[in-house]
Amino acid sequence: MNARRLIPTATLAGAVTLGLVALSACSPSDAADKKSGDRLAVTASFYPMQFLAERIGGDHVSVTTLTKPGVEPHDLELAPRQVAQLGEADVILYLKGVQPAVDEAITQSGVKNTVDATSLTTLEKHGTEVGHSHDDGHEDGHAGEEGHSAGEEDALAGKDPHIWLDPVKYTEVAKGVGASLEKADPDNSAAYRKNTDALVKELGGLDTAFKQGLTGTATKTFITTHAAFGYLAERYGLTQEAIAGIDPESEPSPARVKELRTIAEHDKVSTVFFETLASDKTAKTLAADSGLKTGVLDPLEGITDKSKGDDYIEVMQSNLAALRTALGAK
Repeated sequence: MNARRLIPTATLAGAVTLGLVALSACSPSDAADKKSGDRLAVTASFYPMQFLAERIGGDHVSVTTLTKPGVEPHDLELAPRQVAQLGEADVILYLKGVQPAVDEAITQSGVKNTVDATSLTTLEKHGTEVGHSHDDGHEDGHAGEEGHSAGEEDALAGKDPHIWLDPVKYTEVAKGVGASLEKADPDNSAAYRKNTDALVKELGGLDTAFKQGLTGTATKTFITTHAAFGYLAERYGLTQEAIAGIDPESEPSPARVKELRTIAEHDKVSTVFFETLASDKTAKTLAADSGLKTGVLDPLEGITDKSKGDDYIEVMQSNLAALRTALGAK
């Protein structure tokens, strides 16, 4: 897996949320003292984590994200000021292995209340092709709240980090974040529980929409820039064919391009998807050479003015609409 690629604004939020999980190691009194009566200061590594922290934390948290909108996660370089601010966070929520620079800064920050999102669900290995027939790589990606050991880091190698693009896995992370916030700030536990329940219900509705919306399609295969949608494909019985694999910046071989053209013809693929934060050059070239359409499938690594929606839920709904059109849903 390309650890560099995964951190948009949502990750930062996620980092905040997961950081809350780590807070469980602290006593309620410690958490209360840390807050000093103010909102809990949560720092998230990128957007998916930010979204959870904001939705679940509500008015009781102050969320800061390390990855600003429009910035490719792996392009993020932390300024000394950001590193210093990181050390002032009450809770840090992040996705280990996505941004090495962020991982290092968190280690050096001295903040004890850090939570890694990979400890809240299970990671799998995905390559350029992932579909409903894919049944390997279901290895347990759980780790303890105190971080990954060297052996655990080796276990994470090659795993697909795009867990937030599967509403069911994202729900697992949301529940973990909610529980962490309750432990970090017991005085407001009722509000966190209420917000978590509301978000879980909303994510459940999103899952149902995908299940119902992606049945009876003319084809089950879609082509996308990089393998960000492996979990989503497995969840809803689709087959993802990625141009670049897990790393969106890798160049496909001539053999892979030829293979994709054959797949497109055989599986009646109509559309090649690209995304908002990565180059669309290869996707558009493949589409033009194969006589296919192009469309946008957003990996939700950050929300920008180009996003087809103002938050996670809206963009995922747009992704569903794009998939239904491309796959020929009835």
